[in-house]
Amino acid sequence: MKSPSAYFIAAVCLILLPALPPSFSRTLQVFEGQDVRVMVEEPMKGAAAEALDLYPGVKEGLERKLGLKVTFVPTVVLIKESRTFRDMAGSDLVVAFAVPEEKIMVIDYSRMTLSPFTLRVTMEHELCHLLLHQYLKGGRIPRWFEEGIAQWVSEGIGEVIMDYQNPRLNEAVLAGRIIPLRALSESFPVDREALALAYEQSLSVVSYMVERYGLESILNILEAVREGNPWEEAVWGSLGISLLDLEEGWRTHLKKRFTWFTYLAGHLYQILFFLAAVALIIGFVRADRRKRAYMEQEEEDHVSLS
Repeated sequence: MKSPSAYFIAAVCLILLPALPPSFSRTLQVFEGQDVRVMVEEPMKGAAAEALDLYPGVKEGLERKLGLKVTFVPTVVLIKESRTFRDMAGSDLVVAFAVPEEKIMVIDYSRMTLSPFTLRVTMEHELCHLLLHQYLKGGRIPRWFEEGIAQWVSEGIGEVIMDYQNPRLNEAVLAGRIIPLRALSESFPVDREALALAYEQSLSVVSYMVERYGLESILNILEAVREGNPWEEAVWGSLGISLLDLEEGWRTHLKKRFTWFTYLAGHLYQILFFLAAVALIIGFVRADRRKRAYMEQEEEDHVSLS
């Protein structure tokens, strides 16, 4: 990759990053690449080069998956320290966020080695947010739908810290704690567990829609909203069912997929470990009782002999 030229310019930072707090007034180093701008703090030249190198593939992959074109030049802001990023995001659970109005994605670079996050997949997720807002031209879609699409195109990875090895969705299905989609239309919960479940549900619904109705259904809904149709009418026109029927079909799909048998099978090692621990404790208690009984018998025999 040809080395990008860098230059310092505080005015650009103030114009491009209105969403950032006044405390973040330091001058950033700006790198211009192919259809992308990267802004970093010193001395993050290597991180900037990585982002510039990744972006063409990220853009191409996103366009191929969704069939939509990225016609704008995004700005990628890489933050060196989590504390600085946390002040911007307002949460320590978030690793990245998008500012669609300014075509900016802000990424906590210090967490890009925290599995499963990588710079490539995080850029793809945030670029999807920017692309959807560009394509919709002011049209509004529910938060869960947007987040579900962004996760679907980025290998199921979101932008919040959560335990991807132990999903919460199956437990929520079995316990009857699924969050109604209408409650996820405008915003997501702030509680860590509920937030993680909201992201899992969003991905699950979109994956269900793609599997059941095809990717074309997603694109048709987006096109209808882009043309000015209300969200629920867009769903009806694309799927031929109401939003309530869509949710009911998804819930039925989950109940068939997640049963107590699948839950127990998925936690087989944890269950076996627990049972082994219980067996060990029971064995210890029984051995202790036998020892006490033996000692008591010894004392009784000694007294009788005396």
